[in-house]
Amino acid sequence: MEEISWKDFEKIGIVSGTIIRVEDFPEARKLSYKLWIDLGDYGVKKSGAQITKLYKKQDLLNKQVICVINFPKKQIANFTSEILTTGFVLGDGVILAVPERKVPNGTRLV
Repeated sequence: MEEISWKDFEKIGIVSGTIIRVEDFPEARKLSYKLWIDLGDYGVKKSGAQITKLYKKQDLLNKQVICVINFPKKQIANFTSEILTTGFVLGDGVILAVPERKVPNGTRLV
């Protein structure tokens, strides 16, 4: 993996947010959910997430997650994903990256 500088890292907008709405996403090629995430001062943003193997919709509501907010928007079928919800890809699915303790929505990771 290529090394980056601290200046490179500072360019990545990584913030906390809380999932406030979850819907099935049958139009996606891979099983996914549509998420709406409250990012505090950054507003509510949408994200498509392939996390259906390990998470039920009702378990995701009010869950705090870590998101990248400054990637370009991505069109997935009829849905525009505005942010990346981060996680760890394992053989049995994706495990969401979450703060150890609750932090205000929009708090930047450093």
